[in-house]
Amino acid sequence: MAEGRIHEFGGRTLDLATVVGLICGFALVGAAIWLGGTPGSFFNPPSILIVIGGTLGVTTACYSLGEMFGTIRVVGHAIFRNTQEPFDAAYKGLQVAEMARKQGVLALQNVAGSVRNEPFFHQGISMVIDGTPGEEVEYILRRDLQATIQRHRQSASVLRKMAEFAPAMGLIGTLIGLVQMLGNLQDPTTIGPAMAVALLTTFYGAVLANMVFLPLASRLERNAGEEALINQIFLLSAVSIGRQENPRRLEMLLNSILPPSQRVQYFD
Repeated sequence: MAEGRIHEFGGRTLDLATVVGLICGFALVGAAIWLGGTPGSFFNPPSILIVIGGTLGVTTACYSLGEMFGTIRVVGHAIFRNTQEPFDAAYKGLQVAEMARKQGVLALQNVAGSVRNEPFFHQGISMVIDGTPGEEVEYILRRDLQATIQRHRQSASVLRKMAEFAPAMGLIGTLIGLVQMLGNLQDPTTIGPAMAVALLTTFYGAVLANMVFLPLASRLERNAGEEALINQIFLLSAVSIGRQENPRRLEMLLNSILPPSQRVQYFD
């Protein structure tokens, strides 16, 4: 390993599985509508207002405005994934631990910039360099880790709540359309638009719940799990360095939480 240099791993990239899955799902539904020969009949502004507006409004009533805006920001990250594997994070942690063991903790000032793209690890290394005791480093990082997990769970729960409300708003729209239709049976020209509202709101609600909200919630939960594992690796690494433990012990600790296919053999 070159002195003062830590190998860089990973980054964020577009998650093709999520993007291709969503595009294929909507493409197949769109193709079925197109082949039916009446694509224009599936666009109805009142139905869109009832389902989308109603779902957002009722969900906001269950949460705060800050949580809603936070979910919107997080959803933008759902279509991206972290290309850094747990193996890469473990290898990076062991590199830094070995450097601290051989050159001293203060030598980590030379590599702090190399881990700046990993804010969680950078925070831990900075505390170690500043002389923070290992127990305090562990306490702070664990609190930070739990807060991050809670934020991700909150965003996923908002999306799942939307998935619950969207079909319900579709049902409400269906009832509105039926009432409008039955109230104007004497005017045949109103029956068609009322039936469109009645049927399309249910369609929109089912599509949004099962093709948008639930897949994005599952993707966020998966991303949160992957990020939590990587941050756990960085937490163990920073705490081990702060306690000035043997890096070989750190390797055993990391392998105890890594999947079998991702375990490292840094010193073998």
